[in-house]
Amino acid sequence: MHELGIANSVLEAVQAEALRHPGAHVVKVGVRVGELAGVNPDSLAFGFEALTRGTEWERLALDVETCPRRHRCLACQTTFRVVDALFACPGCGAAQTECIGGDELELAFLEMEEP
Repeated sequence: MHELGIANSVLEAVQAEALRHPGAHVVKVGVRVGELAGVNPDSLAFGFEALTRGTEWERLALDVETCPRRHRCLACQTTFRVVDALFACPGCGAAQTECIGGDELELAFLEMEEP
């Protein structure tokens, strides 16, 4: 379950940022996960909860945003969400499209309360 390692990396990033803001209270961290990233959002949330339970970070909320797979048509430049492995452009019907999103795995935000 590599989601536990990812959850640990998220927590380490939060801790490092908290050190840069003495006295501030971190309340929420946001993570953006693409459907192609190979990360199960539920497992990530479970691992994060397991890591923070019984610690000073127990009240830290994790917000996981799932990002869909997106493609762009090489013919007409239409961008669209890929559903059911249908890669043809819904605008012009062209078959040649390129993947432009859905592989994200990044920290999106950190919400803090200043003293």
